[in-house]
Amino acid sequence: MKGKLPSDRVRETLIRREGRTDPQHGYHPDRRPIDLHIRLGCINLDKTSGPTSHEVAAWVKRILEVENVGHSGTLDPKVTGILPIMIGDSTRVVETLLSAGKEYICLMRLHATLPRKRILEACGEFQGEIFQRPPLKSSVKRELRLREVYYLEVMEIDGPRVLMRIGCEAGTYIRKLCHDIGLALGCGAHMEELRRTRSGPFREDETLVTLQDLKDGKEIWRETGDEALLRRAVLPVEVALRHMPSIVVGDGAVDAICHGAPLAAPGIISLESGIEAGEKVVIYTLKGEAVAVAGAAMRSEEMISSSSGIVARTSRVLMAPGTYPRLWSKKP
Repeated sequence: MKGKLPSDRVRETLIRREGRTDPQHGYHPDRRPIDLHIRLGCINLDKTSGPTSHEVAAWVKRILEVENVGHSGTLDPKVTGILPIMIGDSTRVVETLLSAGKEYICLMRLHATLPRKRILEACGEFQGEIFQRPPLKSSVKRELRLREVYYLEVMEIDGPRVLMRIGCEAGTYIRKLCHDIGLALGCGAHMEELRRTRSGPFREDETLVTLQDLKDGKEIWRETGDEALLRRAVLPVEVALRHMPSIVVGDGAVDAICHGAPLAAPGIISLESGIEAGEKVVIYTLKGEAVAVAGAAMRSEEMISSSSGIVARTSRVLMAPGTYPRLWSKKP
């Protein structure tokens, strides 16, 4: 898919049965009390050049005065752009972002000025599956591995400088990609500047905030009680899960899942098409609250037609038990 990541594929909603939700239990994601909103929140943070990803996460923790903060997809100190931050209970699902596709704007400098046609042909050879060995300065073992470049668009060429938009699989090293393109051209090349513009469901053209925005929002809320700026900076955790297929369940199935129980077919209200057995899915309430991340035990077609059986096995619970009434009992 040119210009798209795998998670951009369009899914159809399949309705299994009608369902109603009790307004006395749970909250719509954007209407949670502010304390719960922060504890189940995430930030589409614009990282500046200079600090490490770990330092940025530590500053967020200090600003919001929370115990747990996690970031997804480490950026080198000089690299700017999207650094998703998960807060509190949301850190339980940070691994769902680690494997999500990424997009970068990269300025590559060739070590010679070459014809435009030759540059375009060489860059085109690096779309699709490529072999990469991680650079010396990396946190992983330096073994040859396969990665996919979903698209590589040359936006501008100015002498030896080449501006590119790259959509790639998680774990692709753009610095190494530039080096390899230089080898293919026979002149050498290196990465001069890099900015991440997408990380899974997080995009640069949506609510992108800075550390100063977060600090301002927290101070205004503390001093005046106005939550607006803080709610703009901290998004519901559901935003961080948009790239994953979904299953919606009735109120009666929610609390059992909160206790780690698997989801049985009768609990489903609706689901998205294209789910494969073994794929990670997100289980939602009828209000749109993320209950848990689970592993699908059936394909979408089987889920919609089955009258019984386990359709998904819970792996990471987000919602606190007791949020919805307990309508189940432990079997002896």
